Amino acid sequence: MASDSTMANVNGQEAVSLNGEPVVKRLRESVAYQPSLRVPKEPQNKVTVVLGAQWGDEGKGKVVDLLAMDADIVCRCQGGNNAGHTVVVDSVEYDFHLLPSGVLNKKALSFIGNGVVIHLPGLFEEAQKNLLKGKGLQGWEDRLKISDRAHIVFNFHQAVDGIQEQQRQQQEGKNLGTTKKGIGPAYSSKAARNGLRVCDLVSDFKVFEGKFRMLAEHFLTMYPNLNLEVDSELEQLKGYAERLRPMVTDGVYFMNKALNGPNKKILVEGANAALLDIDFGTYPFVTSSNCTVGGVCTGLGVPPSYVGRVYGVVKAYTTRVGVGAFPTEQLNENGELLQSRGREFGVTTGRKRRCGWLDLILVRYAHMVNGFSAIALTKLDILDTLADIKVGVAYTVDGKPLPSFPANIDVLTRVSVEYETLPGWCCSTESARSFEELPPHAQQYIRFIENFLQVPVKWVGVGKSRESMVKLF
Repeated sequence: MASDSTMANVNGQEAVSLNGEPVVKRLRESVAYQPSLRVPKEPQNKVTVVLGAQWGDEGKGKVVDLLAMDADIVCRCQGGNNAGHTVVVDSVEYDFHLLPSGVLNKKALSFIGNGVVIHLPGLFEEAQKNLLKGKGLQGWEDRLKISDRAHIVFNFHQAVDGIQEQQRQQQEGKNLGTTKKGIGPAYSSKAARNGLRVCDLVSDFKVFEGKFRMLAEHFLTMYPNLNLEVDSELEQLKGYAERLRPMVTDGVYFMNKALNGPNKKILVEGANAALLDIDFGTYPFVTSSNCTVGGVCTGLGVPPSYVGRVYGVVKAYTTRVGVGAFPTEQLNENGELLQSRGREFGVTTGRKRRCGWLDLILVRYAHMVNGFSAIALTKLDILDTLADIKVGVAYTVDGKPLPSFPANIDVLTRVSVEYETLPGWCCSTESARSFEELPPHAQQYIRFIENFLQVPVKWVGVGKSRESMVKLF
């Protein structure tokens, strides 16, 4: 008879050891050894990433549009319709907030990853508005895929966003300057683990309805004056569920298949920018997601080893929408000139952007976090009329140099900026289509940026169209 510690299979019952654990059965035949498994494998396909290196509005959409022309898949990995990208194709200006800019490429698939929060009325309204502008978006529903793990922004999230901004203004005399698109409250629901995802919406709608009513009640408890229209929003969502269902896919398997299948060009379009990142940005005046390169991995389910080239988009000067520290801001005629020549108004909110000189301390910090392979320098033509151009190269506080970009927002508001003054070129750069065709002083400006950052400038933008992105190498 078998001992207690090595009981055999008796009367069809599974053998157990003394501590109740199943006995591990040894394989009768040895498993064939595969030496190839121990040889490190290079990824079949890597993703190319485009990220903002300042406070957003750098012109990422134009760079993405350029790269998306021969891409097979174009992805969004974080943020929501608080982002705004403008793309000009065939003299038609398209505005994107949730849709990847690459949706204009009819040969490519567009993918909205799990890290994105989606306001469904906003998504379909955006598509409709762009359809009325031109033919670029025709058939968009057939070439869009959405992760089943993406969280949903509801109308009450947007209402709560507005209430929270109002409360901040009343309590502290200042708000965060959010877009009031419900992004923060939606990410809060995600973190509180009471949010609802796309997979919930396209599954059993009765179950979804129960969870939706509970979430609405949760916010009503916190904000008694919240104006909720639960029944009408549920009816609206039921309709969206049917339209959405053909687009929904398991995002992890979708990306894994793309990364490990036949040769594909996969492009990731970052929203917002490095200095708006929830961890690395100028907190608390930031967005609610990771807009740096780490957000690509968590927002798409992409392993770090599959991240290839990372391109940082840098405007030739600096802009910022809303409130928050801005060391190189120019509250003078230079700032006004940059604002008017650059037509600096937010795509999402229409707010006038604050303008200032290029801050290379800030961009260098963004490079430390993201590891840029190269830079796309946009809107160089806006500087065409300036006799002298300043570039921020160091910070001091109380006369002492700061060794790094400060985390503390109160310190950042007190910094003094040391500038390098470079000669302007005082002529148009808009017709340039190569580095050699740029004025010598414009070439000097680009070289100065490269030398300071120790990162090459790959493209220079000298106009609004796709053709105005001059490739340097």
